[in-house]
Amino acid sequence: MTDFDAGRHILPRPDTHRPLTTAMDVHEQEAAFTPIGPVPPPEGAPNVVIVLVDDLGFGTSSAFGGPCEMPAAERLAEGGLRYTRFHVTALCSPTRQALLTGRNHHSVGMGGTTEMATAAPGYNGFRPRSAATMARILQGNGYSTAAFGKWHQTPPREISAVGPFDRWPTGEGFDTFYGFMGAEMNHWYPLLYQGTTPVEPDRRPEDGYHLSEDLVDHAIDWVRTQRTLTPDRPFFTYLPLGAAHAPLHVGREWQEKYRGRFDHGWDQQRELTLQRQKDLGVVPEDTELASWAEGVPHWDELTGNQRRLAARFMETFAAFTEHADVQVGRFIDALEELGELDNTIVLYILGDNGASGEGGIEGTIVEHRLGHGIVDDPDEMIDHLEEIGGPHSYPIAPAGWALALNTPYQWTKQVASHFGGTRDGMILHWPERVPERGGLRHQFSHVIDVLPTILDCVGVPAPFSVDGVTQQPIEGTSMRRTLTDPQAPEHRRTQYFEMCGNRGIYHDGWMAVTRHGIPWEMIPDKNRRFADDVWELYDLDHDWSQAHDLAAEFPEKLRGLQDLFLIEAAKYQVFPLDDRVTERENPAVAGRIDLLGNRTSVTYRGGMRRFTEETTPNIKNRSHSITADIDVPDTAAEGVLIAQGGRFGGWTLYVTEGRPAYAYNYFGMSLYTVRGDRPLAPGRHEVRLEFDYDGGGLGKGGTAVLLVDGEKHATGRVERTIPYYFSFDETLDVGVDLSTPVTDDYPALDNEFSGTIHTVRIDLDLQTDGSSEFDGGLHRRVMGAQ
Repeated sequence: MTDFDAGRHILPRPDTHRPLTTAMDVHEQEAAFTPIGPVPPPEGAPNVVIVLVDDLGFGTSSAFGGPCEMPAAERLAEGGLRYTRFHVTALCSPTRQALLTGRNHHSVGMGGTTEMATAAPGYNGFRPRSAATMARILQGNGYSTAAFGKWHQTPPREISAVGPFDRWPTGEGFDTFYGFMGAEMNHWYPLLYQGTTPVEPDRRPEDGYHLSEDLVDHAIDWVRTQRTLTPDRPFFTYLPLGAAHAPLHVGREWQEKYRGRFDHGWDQQRELTLQRQKDLGVVPEDTELASWAEGVPHWDELTGNQRRLAARFMETFAAFTEHADVQVGRFIDALEELGELDNTIVLYILGDNGASGEGGIEGTIVEHRLGHGIVDDPDEMIDHLEEIGGPHSYPIAPAGWALALNTPYQWTKQVASHFGGTRDGMILHWPERVPERGGLRHQFSHVIDVLPTILDCVGVPAPFSVDGVTQQPIEGTSMRRTLTDPQAPEHRRTQYFEMCGNRGIYHDGWMAVTRHGIPWEMIPDKNRRFADDVWELYDLDHDWSQAHDLAAEFPEKLRGLQDLFLIEAAKYQVFPLDDRVTERENPAVAGRIDLLGNRTSVTYRGGMRRFTEETTPNIKNRSHSITADIDVPDTAAEGVLIAQGGRFGGWTLYVTEGRPAYAYNYFGMSLYTVRGDRPLAPGRHEVRLEFDYDGGGLGKGGTAVLLVDGEKHATGRVERTIPYYFSFDETLDVGVDLSTPVTDDYPALDNEFSGTIHTVRIDLDLQTDGSSEFDGGLHRRVMGAQ
């Protein structure tokens, strides 16, 4: 093996032999010195762009017959190839980990989202160093690399100023990162990172700001700069947008385009979409609609208010999706302007899972309520119809639309057993090497096949060793033959699927599946055993959409596939199966490492910001106190001392009109406020909030006592508290309330404390209500945001 070959198989390239110095004077040196540089890319290597849109389904995009207009996707499909049997993993983090590593999600520790990680090997949320990412491999082969958008692969306890940072984007092979680290983000008031540095946009919604536009602006700027400074280096741009994952945030002008388009309802939409899919050829002419999901009402079973709300949710989803795609189109235009589009492999993956059914039967204007089992009343939500999609909403659409957006398949996101959760459209565009325009590819493929395909097309081998660590086998298989041969044989004969206990196994045209849970029932039935799950059998060569269960007709075929699932699951670290969803958001319940361990007291200094939920003391379901040591200015003090969460759930200790105050926001439904009875005098003070939790289960109430310099100023009741998590996107901040405000007692922005904060200490009571049981009293119909 030559040094150059070793540089491809061993990353970074080992030091090469250098000529010895033979003279003291450079003018007398006989042997020339060779400049040391990075491994050059292969000659003529193409650029690589991967665009990943969140929470779409196979029947969502107009490029695959869906109702959401996506002109950029259509443009790329008409100039390239549509892959009609491309599969993902049924949830966000697992698909992203599999995409970037070329390994099955359990093989790289991502059996669920990062927030659902446990201590089990297949679910611990830690990418092993033996599975280097696509970015790291391309970076080691001379590529410039950058990511813009949603990451969602870093363990939550590592998302802080102390890291470690080796599982952040810039530690996993990306030279540049601009985006957010968690499951979702407020697109009006996002909290972002530039590399590992927290940043916030300098514009607001009223200034025309939107996150999708911001992400693409940064991507365009980066590509232009890269081509100016290093025009001979190919680039890898990863653009995983936050859209169309909840919250559905988009401007009113985009929504107006879709007004009235979905008044016909989700049942008729499935029929319309299926016909368009047949016209496009992305499904065969004999494809049937798979069965409707049990428990989801048909459109004609809804009340008038339910239909009005559902139509508005879908109008917002479609507008949000089209708006995101138009931004992708701007990026494609920039590539064309630079003369780079023809020699760029563009992979446009239309969903990291199927459309989300996590909005439940009704949908909601505040997503986090549903994660806690709270169902909004449509007759009260209707009063907030015009807020949907705007800055005062955090919406997600009803499950009926998810089923329609996954046409012609059954079920939704999370359900890895059925194609509604795992089959998404994928577009490949590479004019210089793929001359066919508007082609269709029907080979069975999986997201783990992307990495070996890219390496194959770029012309670099999978490395044996990266950063001194021997690499585990890549489990995906290259699809390159399909690029130029529509009749190429199937490159993938077998593939297992598993998510939240929902399971499936594909082999040579047959598929056996079993659904264990229902996505919109976030708290699983604890009496349901995996051994009791009913398996179904489908002949995919003759039943494209899993419409006809043949389990009763071919029991031996079913048994063979069930056995094969056990073999594959054992091979790839799928066991033990885990059907918990919301419960695993709590580190203590999940059994994963807690950054703060057993600490019961944490002291913050003034100006500290951006602490995620897993890097702060867990005040939920226990008594606690918050003590602020502050200096009050001569003028009346104003602003936030400390806050966690925001408009859709959280708490804050602050000063308003000179008086100390505490507010607890229960999912935007109830706001409990305790205010001091007199202003704070200028000078140094201790402001303390003591919260006495009622106990007796999770999510119970408590008594809040506000003290100044040890003297009681006010007492009030908080009747209900949030049991599992405040937010996926908002943080704990000292001296300010970033993103959305917990209370309207202070403005959404510019709410910094006008005095000086020395310290803020949170003390936790030793006794906690650590029950993992969800309080059934929270399962009730309640009104929408006030």
